[in-house]
Amino acid sequence: MSMIDNSHFSKRTNSPDIAGLKLTGKRRRRKKTVGRIVRRTLLVIFTIPLLLLFALFTFCQTIATGPSETVRDLLVLSAMQASATKWVPGLFLDDAVVEEIVKKSQVIQTDVVPLDEYVKKTRPDGIDETDDNSDSEDDVETDEWANAIDGMLYYTVSGPTYKAYILIVRDPSRVYVGTSSDYKSGKIGARIFDIVEREGAVAAINGGEFADTNGQGTGDNPIGLTYARGNCVWNDGAKRTFIGFDKNNKLIVTNSMTKKEADELGIRDGVSFQTGNVLITNDGVNITLHYAEGNTGTAQRTAIGQRADGSVVMIVTDGRTASSLGATRNDVIDLLASFGAITAGMLDGGSSTMMYYRDYYDKYNIDKSTLDTYQLMGLTNRYKAFTKPRHLPTFFLVSPETSENG
Repeated sequence: MSMIDNSHFSKRTNSPDIAGLKLTGKRRRRKKTVGRIVRRTLLVIFTIPLLLLFALFTFCQTIATGPSETVRDLLVLSAMQASATKWVPGLFLDDAVVEEIVKKSQVIQTDVVPLDEYVKKTRPDGIDETDDNSDSEDDVETDEWANAIDGMLYYTVSGPTYKAYILIVRDPSRVYVGTSSDYKSGKIGARIFDIVEREGAVAAINGGEFADTNGQGTGDNPIGLTYARGNCVWNDGAKRTFIGFDKNNKLIVTNSMTKKEADELGIRDGVSFQTGNVLITNDGVNITLHYAEGNTGTAQRTAIGQRADGSVVMIVTDGRTASSLGATRNDVIDLLASFGAITAGMLDGGSSTMMYYRDYYDKYNIDKSTLDTYQLMGLTNRYKAFTKPRHLPTFFLVSPETSENG
């Protein structure tokens, strides 16, 4: 019997074609394994946010229908302070309930104090003058401005749910309204950094109201009567709280103002902001503090006031963080009162809230490593919003100190 040569079978078995099939199989298995890992990873990535959203929705639903109306009202009013979140309460509550909560918060409970008693009660820097060790009024005036920089005083105050930043401008004639454009060209509003550069201003806060549906407003035009440098630059007839200075540098805050009334009063600079934003008024005899009865909504807020000596108090507060939820309306009134404001009004808040003070960190020896990007650009407060610093139509600006204004 002849022997069969099997060597060619061995060569076939170990041929490159067979080896290639084995490698291809391994690659396919690896691809399947990688594919499973990718699919599972994507599943986890998408599932976790859904679970978090479900948990958040359940939490909010529990708060909305739970036993604590105080907590419910706090969350509703806080959400209603920002244009971008006004729709959120409607997910959990009937519109009628939301409307009732908002209406209740707008009920004003006034506190009337004699002007003389009010002015003597606290020093401008918030120190109680009733202390037996307090200085005389002349000494207080001298001491207060002894260390002023740029003719201004800068303070920070920490409250239970907020941090506030305060600028007191000694000469009220330095405070005026800056506008982003002529409001005729359709240009978007200006950012605070741009307007202070353009105007050469040393400080600024945001100003009045503008259309801002769902936080998408471009700040192209203001809402309500607006004056700048003695001229009426906008008048759409909307009835709003008016906050402005007359030609005698007196701050006037009123629930409404017509152009005719403004011209008769000699208004030089002023803006408008919604309704019910009069905070402090005086009639020359009594001071009236316009507190809110349903005072629970926290937010980033901006306000401006004037003391008996004519100096201007500007205030902004932080908000929207775990360490600083924001200030209530009544918090702002108390802050203004502690710094001696006898007239004051609320300005636009939420994501519009900004205070700029040129090089304040160098002037007050603030550690720059503690500041965020926008603060290093000049903002004193921490800007918290879903957008970059807003484009706004109006600002209250502070011109540089000159030899004429001390």
